Amino acid sequence: MKKTVLREYARLIVRCGANVRKGQEVTIYAELDQPEFVQMVVEEAYKAKAKKVTVEWSYQPLQKTRVRYESVKTLGTVPEWVKAKQEHFCEVLPARIHLISEDPDGLKGMNMEKVTKANQMAYPILKPYHDRRENKEQWCIAAVPGVAWAKKVFPGLRASAAVEKLWEAILYTSRVTDDPVKAWEAHNADLHDRCAYLNSLNIRSLHYTADNGTDLTVGMIPEGEWKGGGDTSLQGIFFNPNIPTEECFISPKKGEAEGIVYSTKPLSYRGQLIENFSVRFENGKAVEVKAEKGEDVLKTMIAMDEGAAYLGECALVPQHSPIAESGILFYNTLFDENAACHLALGMGFADTIRDFQNKTLDECRALGVNDSMIHEDFMIGCDTMNIDGICEDGKVVPIFRGGNWAF
Repeated sequence: MKKTVLREYARLIVRCGANVRKGQEVTIYAELDQPEFVQMVVEEAYKAKAKKVTVEWSYQPLQKTRVRYESVKTLGTVPEWVKAKQEHFCEVLPARIHLISEDPDGLKGMNMEKVTKANQMAYPILKPYHDRRENKEQWCIAAVPGVAWAKKVFPGLRASAAVEKLWEAILYTSRVTDDPVKAWEAHNADLHDRCAYLNSLNIRSLHYTADNGTDLTVGMIPEGEWKGGGDTSLQGIFFNPNIPTEECFISPKKGEAEGIVYSTKPLSYRGQLIENFSVRFENGKAVEVKAEKGEDVLKTMIAMDEGAAYLGECALVPQHSPIAESGILFYNTLFDENAACHLALGMGFADTIRDFQNKTLDECRALGVNDSMIHEDFMIGCDTMNIDGICEDGKVVPIFRGGNWAF
């Protein structure tokens, strides 16, 4: 891939994605797959007048090795230096950039029970720090190709050709055109207008149906708002948290979901694939899950804490979108969730509550925003999906027909 094109992508991530401000600290999280591109992102952050840029590297084989040899107690202990780092993040609110490239199957065989217990130990200690930063930070998740990921997506190609092909797909779906910033401005305007229309309907529940057996009704929070595209932090800084993105989303009301829904794409959860699965809800809670592959992983996921079995997000994505029309199964949630309507189990978003900036986090959750240590999107959209909005006045409005917007 031409370096000039990659530099445009790096600039898009820094300027339009995280929107790094003068004098701000930046933290970049990356795997070891594309160090040259990570360096480009670091340079672009400094060109945006960042005060300091820190890169935190990760490597799946080392993660598996840690879990194999360390005890649950050691894995779950939060040392003082980690607490100090979290406190620093709360004080300075760095812009966070996540460059994902991991192997969708890279943690297969890892002891999930051990990981779950360790995470459950650490979460209560780390959660207060995360809550203090809620909606105050800019962040951006974007992707770069890893060899294992590229070979998973394009198994018939040699490694170098697969990586190049994945680069092309990432850049195309991320709207890295001749003028990517202008392309993103137009895309954000379209998503903004669609959310405005959805908000004008005063939807109180969504009814999903599809010919694969999906028949699910999900309740909405009366004070809830649809959002999509770019967002504005409580510091007043506009940023684009996901590159790419195609969704209009909302946090539903905890405890109000009835019926069954079937997945239409695999879910990679902590480096392990879950495929061809269904989730049945009663009184808002996932009471039964089935999967052809990874069922035990799925059951572990919804048992992480009390909120893990409840919905935290409903997202609408048309089949007529660049990712869906590419015909590529990415085995990666950032992309696959933007190729199809999806739901998320776990944590909801406080900033989907109207006037949330004048409410506490606890007040938003009291209105029905779910709280959990997980937030896991899974794809349910297909070309036979219909979605109706049942409005406050009882009127039924078509939202999706045949997998696409009905308006």
